[in-house]
Amino acid sequence: MTTYYTKDHEWVRIDGDTAVIGISEHAQEQLGDVVFVELPPVGKEVSQGDQAAVVESVKAASEVYAPVSGEVIEGNSAIEENPALVNEEAEGKGWFFKLRLRDPSELAGLMDRAAYEAYLETLG
Repeated sequence: MTTYYTKDHEWVRIDGDTAVIGISEHAQEQLGDVVFVELPPVGKEVSQGDQAAVVESVKAASEVYAPVSGEVIEGNSAIEENPALVNEEAEGKGWFFKLRLRDPSELAGLMDRAAYEAYLETLG
């Protein structure tokens, strides 16, 4: 499974036609302790770049944007019950939602891990 990143610090992991989406470790570190998440409803159609979820920490509230277009097929209820999972494993158990991928060509505009890490270096 390949993982891609956005400049807004979301990640998307592709498994067949399913896209698993969350926030990067970098985003989680910037937010601090996550205290609340709001996930999109199953069945919602999102387009690339749309606001799809909300994450709140003790410091700030942030939107989570859809890195690719598709239909929401699952939300991670575990992080609704225990938002701290996002802090513990942002790029693993702390995933936000899954989409049925509509347009795989959208992945071409995203970064792989090496490109994302190089991008983070530019943020200073």
